[in-house]
Amino acid sequence: MNTEVTFNSELERYEITVDGEFAGHVDAHDDGDVIKMPHTVVLEKFGGQGLAGVLGGAALDDIRARGRMIAPRCPYIVAFLEKHPEYADLEK
Repeated sequence: MNTEVTFNSELERYEITVDGEFAGHVDAHDDGDVIKMPHTVVLEKFGGQGLAGVLGGAALDDIRARGRMIAPRCPYIVAFLEKHPEYADLEK
């Protein structure tokens, strides 16, 4: 299984593909000094494969690389941050 996470600037979201097929996204809306992350979706067909974690981690890594902070609103991203304290510095 080959996964890739990219940022879709037009839709303001990070998207994950599996073997070239769209599998899900996490919204990442630029709101001045923070990136708001209100919603994460993995298509049912791709559920149970750990893709939300791959997607969340890749999105947070990119946001950190861009020197930005986040305002997590999505319950999945909030839970991900609790399990991965190495991203705590990104929360505004």
